[in-house]
Order: sequence, then structure tokens, then C-alpha cells
Amino acid sequence: MANRLAHETSPYLLQHADNPVDWWPWSAEAFEEARRRGVPVLLSVGYSSCHWCHVMAHESFEDQATADYLNEHFLSVKVDREERPDVDAVYMEAVQAATGQGGWPMTVFLTPDAEPFYFGTYFPPAPRHGMPSFRQVLEGVRHAWTDRREEVAEVAGKIVRDLAGREIAYGDDVAPGEQELSQALLGLTREYDPQRGGFGGAPKFPPSMVIEFLLRHHARTGAEGALQMARDTCERMARGGIYDQLGGGFARYSVDRDWTVPHFEKMLYDNALLCRVYAHLWRATGSELARRVALETADFMVRELRTAEGGFASALDADSDDGTGRHVEGAYYVWTPEQLAEVLGAEDAQAAAQYFGVTESGTFEEGASVLQLPQQDGVFDAEKIASIKERLAAARAARPAPGRDDKVVAAWNGLAVAALAETGAYFDRPDLVDAAVAAADLLVRLHLDDRARLARTSKDGHVGANAGVLEDYADVAEGFLALASVTGEGVWLEFAGFLLDQVLIRFVDPESGALYDTAADAERLIRRPQDPTDNAVPSGWSAAAGALLSYAAHTGSEPHRTAAERALGVVKALGPRVPRFIGWGLAVAEALLDGPREVAVVGRAGGDPAADELHRTALLGTAPGAVVARGALGSEEFPLLADRVLVEGAATAYVCRGFVCELPTTDADALRDRLTP
Repeated sequence: MANRLAHETSPYLLQHADNPVDWWPWSAEAFEEARRRGVPVLLSVGYSSCHWCHVMAHESFEDQATADYLNEHFLSVKVDREERPDVDAVYMEAVQAATGQGGWPMTVFLTPDAEPFYFGTYFPPAPRHGMPSFRQVLEGVRHAWTDRREEVAEVAGKIVRDLAGREIAYGDDVAPGEQELSQALLGLTREYDPQRGGFGGAPKFPPSMVIEFLLRHHARTGAEGALQMARDTCERMARGGIYDQLGGGFARYSVDRDWTVPHFEKMLYDNALLCRVYAHLWRATGSELARRVALETADFMVRELRTAEGGFASALDADSDDGTGRHVEGAYYVWTPEQLAEVLGAEDAQAAAQYFGVTESGTFEEGASVLQLPQQDGVFDAEKIASIKERLAAARAARPAPGRDDKVVAAWNGLAVAALAETGAYFDRPDLVDAAVAAADLLVRLHLDDRARLARTSKDGHVGANAGVLEDYADVAEGFLALASVTGEGVWLEFAGFLLDQVLIRFVDPESGALYDTAADAERLIRRPQDPTDNAVPSGWSAAAGALLSYAAHTGSEPHRTAAERALGVVKALGPRVPRFIGWGLAVAEALLDGPREVAVVGRAGGDPAADELHRTALLGTAPGAVVARGALGSEEFPLLADRVLVEGAATAYVCRGFVCELPTTDADALRDRLTP
């Protein structure tokens, strides 16, 4: 019999709809019922492509005896962290403060007032590795609740008070300057892994936002070390097992320092961010590898993540059926020498094994290997390799595919819109720009209401009930701004403005300029979440600063620019200390230091090849954060086009920076020089 999750839209919640546990979704009604029954709340938070979430569900939540105990002594609430990042952030902060670590599945016990008093992550069904069993934890919490209720209430109250006092020292509301950005670069150099690329040890995550900072810093200052770190990291990742050598796209992270064995789930946000970074690396260097990876990653997103409505699904699972009915991590992606021979025949299998680094002993589990592109001597026949890849991809497509989380998350779709728009423009792929437009259309049509308020998620064309958080407003605005520059359609600038006005009204602290992750009128949790650090995605804080700055460059709006500058005060505080975790903030700070530059391209109505060339040149400029407006003479699509005239009747480009404009030019080479710091 299905529980209360059967009517939810989240694929993760629906995975638990048939559990014997009497799950409730996060709601006021759930806590009222806990209060009525006088029981504590078990809050379980995860997401659909989380491997250990599935393991704990199978071991404990599908177990009838465990479910009976939970149903009798607790009220159980299940949350999809991707639908409710605010709930996840508040309680994850409590878990990390109490235990020194966090992760998913997250298991928190709350009072009926939603105050946490006991924390954990994964609990096994029987004691192991020094961990108590889940049943032992449940029994311990139940006894504490029954026998020491006052003590529990005291602990919960203290935790809530401690959280309220954990304000980050944001520094002042002044943006960072040359000194802070140089210190950030120095800090990254110290943490850089020169042998393998990337930063820190295992597990190793793709540092897309840090790479964007490095590319912008190089463009603005000419620092070769910054470009070297960006280029080498991108090459090592693209050659590693973290990159899907057959189908394109990146896995979530590498479990080792060498990028060899990934955690195989593929997230929309990683691929959107990395697609854009590789496109920008190509723009800076002309690297053929960067071009290939940007296009393959864009094609992966469109082919495997696009939904019927034109949006992009959240993720592909790490696990899939290995052909024997077992769900195994990586089963879809890995190969043994025998499997290569079955598909390719002995001779080509040997060439494939050498080319992709497939060994007899394997690089993964049970003698299987993750495909890589190891650096090696010798020349491979390009036609033969293309044929091998085609046959392996076809054979892989016949394997049971990983599950897909079909929910459309506004923020991540905003990131995808930006990536696909720019990649399509750079490489003359109008189909990719069309895919970006279709996703943007869906966001406007379905996620945006008539008051310019965003819903965070939708699924199968039905909008979810959860309100958008700061990252949704900021990343969708970022996507619309990129689309405006690429398409020359001012309506996208207009929509970005609607969203950013909401940011100014509902998310900014008017006194300090600090930003909150949830709106002033959002559901009140035990703490209003506020995290400026960039982790898997740009923080709402950094993303909002970037979008506000670009919008101000397009429109000359002083309130938006001032809000961006004040928001960047946190980068001044954190950039020199923890540069790996404020990469997007640092990238935005680079744009601010460069101006950012404002480019207007005006041409004749109808087709104008000279205007097309100037527009493309403007988009390919490396000046950090430059914005581009393109239109016909007399167009009112963009504020930057106002009063622009053709010079001697020819298409003309105007470049302004810091309230100062250069002489207009009709020459693409001259424009290129002006957009290369």
C-alpha cells in the first residue's frame, strides 16, 4: 500500500512511496501530527541518484520490522534535498556542527517544533565499523524522548541558539581588489596538484567555478600560471575516467586523485558548468580538446537529459542493472577485455584496450575498467578509433540504462541555458541555441508566475509546490542574460530584470547588503539559511552578484550594480582564505575589476553579414564578464543600443567600460583587440 508520498512530484520521494514506513512530506501538517501524538520526528534527507540513500532505503526503510517500529514511535518525514535546499541546508549545518561531517542520506531527529536534537547520516542495519545499527539509534532516541524529555528539549534549544549565533564574518560590503584576487590565486597555487591537475586529494571534484576564475584572471592580468592550472586540470579531467569517453559528459567526482574511477552519477549542474568552462577554455586557447569536450558535453545534455517539455532532467543514477538483475554502481559504463572482444573482435579489442587503458586486472571492481585516454606514445588510426567508439557506444546503449531523475530544477536549467547558448554560438551550432531557448521558454511558461516568482521544480509539465530559492532566481537570470547576448533578443534581458528585482526586494539584507538563500516571505525554518560558499554549484549569493553585475552593465542600473558590489564583500573576506570554495565569487570579482565591458553591435535591418561578424567577435572576446547587445539600427531591444548609429553606413561596434566609451569601430580585428585585456 502506498504512503503519503504517492502524490508527490519528486522522483526521490516517489521511490519511497511504496515503503512500509508511513512517510510524510515536509509540511506543517506533519509536525502538527507529531505534536498531537507526542512523538519525535525522524527527518530523512536524500536525493534520487545518491547511492547510499538507496542502500539505507533497501536495508531499513523497506524492512517491515523497522518500519513498524518507526510508525509506532516516530513521525517520519522524507525530504528531497534538491527540491528543498533550504531545509537541507539548515539541518546539514546542524549535523556538521555536531559531528564535524555531513553527507547524504542525512538522518536527523527533531522535536515537533522542528528543533534538532540527534544527528547522523547513513546507519547500517546491524552494527559495523564502529557505527551503531539504525535500530539501536531508534531505540536510543525513543528512550531519551520517553525518559529524559526535558534534557532533549534543553539540547534542542541549545542547538538552535548555537545555529542562530553562527553568523559568518562577512567582512565589509566593499568588493575585493587586486590584492585579494592575487592572494586567492596564491592560495590556489598552494593547493594545486601539479602531477594530476585539480586541487586537494581524494575524492576529487571538478573545480569548474575555480577554473572560470583562473581563465578570467589570466584574461585580465596575463598571469600564465592561472591559465596553466586551468588548461592542465581540464586536460587531465577530459582524459580521465570522470569523463565519459563514449557518450560525453562528466560524472559527479573521482574517488581517487587521478580522475580514474568516478562516482558514476551524472548531474545536470556539473555538466552545464563544465560545458561552459571548456567552451571558455577553447575561446582563450583554441584547444581542440576543449572544443571537443564542450560539444560532446552539450550533446550529452541534449540527448540524455532533455525532457519532453524542453527542460533538462536533474541527473542520471550511478547504479544500473548489470544484466543479472543486480543493481551495481557503474555497470553501464565499465568494460572488461572480454566484453571489448565480444563487441569488436580480437584485433580491434586489443587496440581499444590500449587506447582506453583497459587492463586485465581492471581499474574498477571485478576486473572491469573505466575508459580513459591515457597519455601514451604511438599513433592511433583515427578512422579505426572512430569506428571502435561507435561500436562500443552502440553496444553500451543495449545495456540496461541508469535511472533518470526527471524533475526540472530551475537553477540548474538556468546554468544549462547559459552553457548551451554560448557553446552553440561559439561553434556555429544553432541547434544548441534552440535547445537553450526551449528550456528558457519552459522556465518562463511553467516556473515563473505573473508576480515574477519562481517555482523551484517541475516534472512532466507540472509545476512543483516548492518556492524558488536565491540560486534559482540568480542562475535563471544568468541563463537569460547569456541568451540575450547570444540571440540579440531583448526579452531575455527583460525577464532577467524581473527576477533580479525580486532578489533586491526579497533576498537582500537592506542594512548589510548580505544575501539570504530564502526569501523574506518564505517558510520560516529554525534559521534563515545563508551560505555564500560555492560548492557543487555557485552559491545563490555569488550567482546573484554575477547576474546583478551583468544586468547593471546592460542597463546602467545603479541599484543593481551597488547590490552586486556590496554582495562581493564576502569574496573580499573569503577569497584569500578559502579560494577553492568561492570560485564563482572570485570570477564575478574579476568581471567587476574589468568593468565589465559593455559591447553594442548595430547593423542594418534584415541580414547583415558584417554585423554577424562583429557580434561573433564580441561573443568571443575574453574580457571577464563582458556583456553584448546586438540589434538593427533604431532597435529598442537593448538599452545599450540607444542612439547608436552606423559609421559610414556599415555595421558598427561600440565598447564602453567604467562609464567611458571608446570610438566606434566597423573592423572585427579592432573590436577583438578591445575585448582582449
